[in-house]
Amino acid sequence: MADAKKSSTKSDKKPVEKATASTSQRIRIRLKAYDHKVIDQSAKQIVDTAIRTGATIAGPIPLARQRTTYTVVKSPHVFKKGREQFEMRVHKRLIDVLEPTPKTIDSLMNLSLPAGCDAEIKM
Repeated sequence: MADAKKSSTKSDKKPVEKATASTSQRIRIRLKAYDHKVIDQSAKQIVDTAIRTGATIAGPIPLARQRTTYTVVKSPHVFKKGREQFEMRVHKRLIDVLEPTPKTIDSLMNLSLPAGCDAEIKM
């Protein structure tokens, strides 16, 4: 009896349907910057431009912050225990433009972002 239940549950499973967004066109914009104010300003500018041209937006999604620490010796000769640490943080954001129109693509390509913000665009 238990064997019959196991076999019936396996046959009852239906294949999972893929989302409709995967069949349509999508633009993925990944922003990187050292200053969080600059990256938030750039993300707001991109979202406003895409919404104004009639596209659907998912994001901005904050991604994990990358932190790099550098330790240097303060003294040039002795006193090795006296050290100084410097830190560099890279902030990241992800924006998906779902179902972009040709007008959206043109306006995003002509958009000028502030200095210090790197944008990587994938279609």
